[in-house]
Amino acid sequence: MHKLSKDTFIYAMSARNEPALRVEPGARIQFETWDALHGQVKAGGDGDNELDWNRVNPATGPVYINGAQPGDILSVKIERIDVAQTGVVMCTTGLKTVAIENGAAHFSESVQLPLNKMIGVIGVAPKDGEISNGVPDLHGGNMDCKEIREGAMVLLPVNAPGALLAIGDLHAVMADGEVCMTGVEVAGNVTVTVDIIRGKDLPLPMVINDTHVITVASDADLDIAVDMAVANMQSYLTKTEGFTVEDAIMLTSLVADVRICQIVDPKKTARVEFPKKYLQK
Repeated sequence: MHKLSKDTFIYAMSARNEPALRVEPGARIQFETWDALHGQVKAGGDGDNELDWNRVNPATGPVYINGAQPGDILSVKIERIDVAQTGVVMCTTGLKTVAIENGAAHFSESVQLPLNKMIGVIGVAPKDGEISNGVPDLHGGNMDCKEIREGAMVLLPVNAPGALLAIGDLHAVMADGEVCMTGVEVAGNVTVTVDIIRGKDLPLPMVINDTHVITVASDADLDIAVDMAVANMQSYLTKTEGFTVEDAIMLTSLVADVRICQIVDPKKTARVEFPKKYLQK
């Protein structure tokens, strides 16, 4: 297994970033990651804290996958997420550190929250220019989708040779919406297996887990993000699963849940979750 230190990180995704690691398709990689605040808050740092906002959302990488070319799809199977023993949650008026132990985040003496470990930032180089790790888009990025967790597979477009995968912004706990600006932000390690899918036309980014196929979309207007995620699911159902347009639209309304991933980034993110048990292929 390849290991990538958190000392190798980027703040924006771009085809111009130099690879920190080169691997073959099928490789297992462990990404050591900073928390979203790049370690600026130490344990016991409750209350106000001066933060350098130019040093947020570092993502470890990028990783060049040999043979990945524009038009391919990068699959990233999330095998394991391990989080540190201390996390940070903050809002516009302050922050607090949160102890993580025995499978729970200890928000206060009376409130212990079960962990739902997930990846906030996972993405590849975009088609053009660079995109800050704080922004989600067609390349992935800061989607803050709580279904990007252990056991899930994330599908991302290859826009540049090697794809240039980067991962960061782990959360120990986060609800849909991430309404106060953060989850329990935490450092940790993510183990993934990467591979290349060729010859498929899928509405990316997508997430697949044991029970659902999920389309994810982002836009500055949440209504547009929702519409995009729904349209992407219907596209998947017709092009890949063989449903008629009418059946795809009706089934999406009957069995697929539309959910909000986050509403705090420059682009909001929505997802549509379609149960696998109703798929034909």
